[in-house]
Amino acid sequence: MKIAAVILCSLALSLRAAEFDVRQYGAVGDGKTFDTAAIQKALDACDGTGGSVKFPPGTYLSQPLTLRTRTTLELAAGATLQAGTNQSDFMKTPGDWLKARSSGEFIPLIGGKDLSDITFTGSGTIDGGGSAWWDAAEKARQIKSGYTLPRPNLIVLERCQNVRLENLTLQNSPKFHFVPTDCDGVVISNVTILAPAHAANTDAIDPSGRHMLITKCRIDVGDDNIAIKAGKKPADGGFESEDITVTDCTFLHGHGLSIGSETAGGVRNVTVSHCTFLNTENGLRIKSDVRRGGMVENIRYSDITMSNVVPAITFTCYYQQNSAGDTTHASAAQTDTAPAKGQKIPSFRNIQVSNLTATCQKTAGLIYGLPESCISNVVLENVRITAPKSFEIRNAKGIQLKNVTVTAATGQPFLLDNAQVDGLK
Repeated sequence: MKIAAVILCSLALSLRAAEFDVRQYGAVGDGKTFDTAAIQKALDACDGTGGSVKFPPGTYLSQPLTLRTRTTLELAAGATLQAGTNQSDFMKTPGDWLKARSSGEFIPLIGGKDLSDITFTGSGTIDGGGSAWWDAAEKARQIKSGYTLPRPNLIVLERCQNVRLENLTLQNSPKFHFVPTDCDGVVISNVTILAPAHAANTDAIDPSGRHMLITKCRIDVGDDNIAIKAGKKPADGGFESEDITVTDCTFLHGHGLSIGSETAGGVRNVTVSHCTFLNTENGLRIKSDVRRGGMVENIRYSDITMSNVVPAITFTCYYQQNSAGDTTHASAAQTDTAPAKGQKIPSFRNIQVSNLTATCQKTAGLIYGLPESCISNVVLENVRITAPKSFEIRNAKGIQLKNVTVTAATGQPFLLDNAQVDGLK
């Protein structure tokens, strides 16, 4: 009995020792005092043995932080980890942030590389203080359409394993909110991600890697709600991003659920189901072009409801020429040119969309392959789309329509060009 009591006492002490309250390390949490050093000390205490870094209610103003392996960040209800608004604090080499040439010159609020067993949890909030960055980004985009002014992301994990993000709110990132890059085993559950609709490039979740689940999230941002990426081909020649599931999510403002545009490393085996889109620019989107290349295959969408989207479906190898709102859309749709030397040809194949209902503001949808790389083997089944304009299919083969109704206010339901489509009424 004495031995058992000693073991239980030791276990209890061990569990207590594995909890690191940031206030015990000197954090004030008043929203005015920088708590960076205190928070980092608590994180560093996890190094080697792991542990849980706890944030009681309060606002913890911080500069960039570095995670350790086997670490849990737990923000209680009423706790906010607040990024500071001095831009140079987020630069690898402090200086004029408006002269930065790439986002690689910036540091995220929370970063970690080559870690395992990382968890973000609790009912609190992580806020990126994006209002200090967005006006300049929008001005730059107005001067040069499609331009992304370099800025830091909110949370970036690189080459990490066993990652969980649950129950928290992420909001107001200067640029992307959560970027698990080349990670394996990621679960994102019951997370709310918010940024104003006008905030440029504020993607919510930009994952790359393997074995990922995104479920029961509510996302309302100024760019892609989710953008699955694959920017680099793995050394083994396989697919950079694969076996990814998105389910039971609600997308409000944003640019929809995307694959790409970074597709050079290849994306396969993606399943999206039971999701709702309200007022998004784009619904389901696969995007790439001849600057990127790569294979996208084995994609399944099912049980999707959309209202007031632009448009419902976009599978395009002409990204940056036919995004929603792009004035070059119409002319690009009429002109094909032979690929230039050195261009990278993307390929999309084996895609299924089933049980989708949508109302659209403009075009019903588009499937645009390249003449030398037709989008192939796409099945639309039990699909209902109402829109002012037709569904356009160009440079495609093996397209099957099964119980599909497109109601276009003007023109034919479908417009075809170099497209082999079965099942047209």
